[in-house]
Amino acid sequence: MKAVLNNIWSRLDGDRAIWMVVLFMALMSILLVYSSIVTLAYKYQGGNTFYYIIKHGTFIVSGFFLIYIVHKINYLYFAKLSVLFLWLAVPLLVLTLITGQNLNNASRWLMIPVINQSFQTSDFAKLALILFTARSLALKRTDLSNFKEGFLKIILPAIIVCGLILPANFSTAAVLFTCVLMLMFMAGVPFKFLASIIPVGLIGIAFIVLIAQAKPDLFPRYETWKARVERYVSGDNAEESSSGNYQVEQAKIAIATGSFTGKGPGRSTQRNFLPHPYSDFIFAIVLEEYGFIGGFGVLMLYMILLYRSIRIITKVEKSFGAYVVLGLSFSLVFQGLINMAVNVNLLPVTGQPLPMMSMGGTSLWFTCLSLGIILSVSRSIEVKSKEKEQHSNKIKQPNEA
Repeated sequence: MKAVLNNIWSRLDGDRAIWMVVLFMALMSILLVYSSIVTLAYKYQGGNTFYYIIKHGTFIVSGFFLIYIVHKINYLYFAKLSVLFLWLAVPLLVLTLITGQNLNNASRWLMIPVINQSFQTSDFAKLALILFTARSLALKRTDLSNFKEGFLKIILPAIIVCGLILPANFSTAAVLFTCVLMLMFMAGVPFKFLASIIPVGLIGIAFIVLIAQAKPDLFPRYETWKARVERYVSGDNAEESSSGNYQVEQAKIAIATGSFTGKGPGRSTQRNFLPHPYSDFIFAIVLEEYGFIGGFGVLMLYMILLYRSIRIITKVEKSFGAYVVLGLSFSLVFQGLINMAVNVNLLPVTGQPLPMMSMGGTSLWFTCLSLGIILSVSRSIEVKSKEKEQHSNKIKQPNEA
């Protein structure tokens, strides 16, 4: 058994700490999902929890296979593919708004033919936009101080993609646009250019509010956004799920009863009352079953992922590699922090899952794709280091002779 594990470990390239973080996240995800799907199983599968855990486990295993395949590919290929990905993402987002599966007044999903698996096109668009932005910043690094040739040509695709995501998923559009702005700032885009987005954004928000009030069908989620913000600001804690901040109240109960050490694996009671305890509010289940210790451990996993990604950024030679690792790692960690903040009532409810830990289908695959690309960049550093070492050894050998 030890020999088999050593053989598998030797085949994994890139940052080993990131591999371990992903493994711990996956193992904890299986435990948490199995614990939190009881109500879902009784509602749709006659109490058969194995149906969901096997399905989730299949996505986890296939996700690891995806990470392995992607991390063996030279990351520079993704710079070329990013243009194609973006050209595919835009019509897919338009198609989703027109014909996508509607749930809670939001058209977010398209059905993949043959396998009959739905996927959120925003997940694909998010990956495509970050790759495209990283490529654009690398190619235009000498034009970043030029408003027309640099800034506008990079920000316009982000505005188009986020604008198409926004009607059905405001939080995803906001997180993605924030990641793009952060990436541009870190790449050296002048702050005055980025600051010019603020008045444009305020005008855009005012315009959306006016349109939503005049034509509610164009922004069916507007009332939901408004209600969530109003409840968060006012602290409305009514217990009725239809009117009050029911989700947050149930999460607070889970956190309070979890205390420091937690109730123990599989002993959650709030999973029976929390809406979506296996996705949006899975961190509340972490705090209930594993307590503050478990919650802090999950937080540290994301912090380690960010730290190790920064280490990769400081070592990679190509600017595209640095930008893509920064964009993808920040996107994953930022989304994770938002999910945790919502669960502890630091932010209004957003509907963002906890990356690599919430139950998911294709969203888990896209997370694994992002991690595979990060590891591909890390692997390229190892390859370069080995090549330099071999080159120096060849030089030393004739001299020693």
